[in-house]
Amino acid sequence: MSKTVYSLCFMCSVRCPIKVEVEDGQVKWIEGNPHVPGIEGSLCPRGAAAIGLFNDPQRLQAPMVRTGPRGSGQWKQVSWDEALNLLAEKLQEIIRKYGGRSVVLGERANLATHVSKTFLRCIGSPNHFTHDAICKGSVNTACRSMFGYTDAQIGIDYKNVKHIIFYGRNFFEALEVKPVNFLMEALENGARITYIDPRVTVTATKAHRYFMIRPGTDLALNYALIHVIIREKLYDAGFVERWVEGFSKLEEFVQPYTPEWAEKETGISAVEIVNLAREVAQQKPHVVFHYGYRGASHPNEIYLRRSILILNTLMGSVESKGGIFFKKGPGEVGGKPARKLTEQKDLPKVDEVRFDKVGTEDLPLPDPNHGVGQLLPFAILKEDPYPIKALIANRFEPLMSIPDRGLMERALEKLDLVVTVDIQWSDIAWHSDIVLPESIFLERTDCVQQVNGLKPQMFLRRQAVPPKYDTKPYAIIIKELAAKMGFGKFFPYETMEDLVRWQLEGTGFTLNDFEAKGFVSYTDKQIFWDRENGLKLKTPSKKIEFVSSLLEKAGYPSFPPYEPVMPPPEGQYRLLVGRCAIHTHVSTQNNPYLNEQIPENVLWVNTREAERLGINNGDLVEISSSVGHGQIRALVTDLIHPEAVFMLHGFGHKARLAERCYDKGIADGVLVENRSDMIGGSPALDDTIVTVRRAYTKA
Repeated sequence: MSKTVYSLCFMCSVRCPIKVEVEDGQVKWIEGNPHVPGIEGSLCPRGAAAIGLFNDPQRLQAPMVRTGPRGSGQWKQVSWDEALNLLAEKLQEIIRKYGGRSVVLGERANLATHVSKTFLRCIGSPNHFTHDAICKGSVNTACRSMFGYTDAQIGIDYKNVKHIIFYGRNFFEALEVKPVNFLMEALENGARITYIDPRVTVTATKAHRYFMIRPGTDLALNYALIHVIIREKLYDAGFVERWVEGFSKLEEFVQPYTPEWAEKETGISAVEIVNLAREVAQQKPHVVFHYGYRGASHPNEIYLRRSILILNTLMGSVESKGGIFFKKGPGEVGGKPARKLTEQKDLPKVDEVRFDKVGTEDLPLPDPNHGVGQLLPFAILKEDPYPIKALIANRFEPLMSIPDRGLMERALEKLDLVVTVDIQWSDIAWHSDIVLPESIFLERTDCVQQVNGLKPQMFLRRQAVPPKYDTKPYAIIIKELAAKMGFGKFFPYETMEDLVRWQLEGTGFTLNDFEAKGFVSYTDKQIFWDRENGLKLKTPSKKIEFVSSLLEKAGYPSFPPYEPVMPPPEGQYRLLVGRCAIHTHVSTQNNPYLNEQIPENVLWVNTREAERLGINNGDLVEISSSVGHGQIRALVTDLIHPEAVFMLHGFGHKARLAERCYDKGIADGVLVENRSDMIGGSPALDDTIVTVRRAYTKA
């Protein structure tokens, strides 16, 4: 028997709409949803590899309980009832002794995140964090400091852009299918790309202009661009006068930051800087300085991201075609969004200080909806602000996503309980006490996805096939655990379909409405606000705040003086990390299809530097930092700045039962120091200095 199911991919966090063809309980074909503009059948390599994930015998198949030392790989398979009873008992024991605040739940933000937050409120813990802060916390804070909206509440009209500037945003390898298709359409209509990065990526090869900037000096470039735009009056004067707070102070601040000054800092000629400013201004407001997705590179990250948003504002590229816009929810057309479990009126409130101290004087500005996850090992080891005794990791990998793996390993040893809910053997699962297997996205219906934008919509992930193994949806796992701990009333569903029906109450839509296309729309018309008097900004001034009340109130300057970036000492390099189109962060390296394409990472080394070090292409090299070391093959190339080396994120797995990726390459987290932008909240992932030398024997 064959059927077609419209659903949402989850091979990465983008959640592209898909069409799944099923025959006799087997997935036969996956393609992009043909009913979604910009998708129309398109699918990236990771989406196609979902069939390999479904059939993979190496993924988690049943609940497991550790029987030997942590990390030893000694496990006992148990029933769901036994695993959840054991987990409930251990959590209750920890809570009785240390309080609910001693439990932390970290996850990659997903459609069931409201379920996680509900569970934590039931047990009295404030300690929920997501991967978002580790990836883009400073982008979030920068956006709130300017507009009052988070980065997730802002979108880009790629289809109508006329010039887009990327700062290390490797757009064509990231890989978001719909935005990529829309930008390709814009390019066919004459749009231009400027790409700025110390490394030549795939996106750089598509650009009309590429700057190999000195690593860490992007803010200097932006200060100079702002200087030129203001000096030559290239900005949208009417928009700035109407909507900007603090323009005159910015004008005064950037006076010293000339293109000639920036040339010495960035390596980009003053003439090129001036030409870029003039060229972009000719296309305003249909231009975008891309504010980034992974904004976690430098200690001054928030100011880099603010400078990018300032450039957009100067161009008047806010709430404009081909610019950036604020995402519109169903309330714009009189509709209601899907409900979340956290909205229940009788749900307990938690007023405890968070483990990361977000929201206190120590860390006032990062978004408490996501927290600052890279501070977790410090909180555990120092027991500051209080002892942390249990960690639940849901599709999140602290050992490979939080910088300084050695630090995180030491922190894990202080915990009484480590639990992983995942679809495969991750490194954190390997170091856990209890491992609970989640059904993969093809095997489950999920919570409703509320998609705000120019046209507010809702999408739904639908179960396409029965679970191949003894697995369950995450929202069901948490419901059953909560019931065993006495909190079942806050999880008013038995099945995922029950939960979806509960979420849809009051929206005017039903479960059946998703059958035909996989989504429903609140309106068929794009919603742009009136740029003359209709911008609904959420800042205290109701304007775009160049001088930020958020920053200034917390005691931070809106325009900090630029601090020069010193070149690394001879023989040392700034380590850059990033991604490719084949793999998703740390989660796909063991996929049978994707592992064939890229089985391990290599270290990009500049040709001139490699010659000086006696390193040839393919040589094994030793790379070391202040926190760790390892060996990796060298890729000798002219396509990287001589002050930097680069490796792909996500390799060097140590979970032996993920056999294809076990011990292949090196994990960047072994090398990267756990240092952060303590104003914005992101880690400084590209701020570690490493030593590289040829290795003569394998460790």
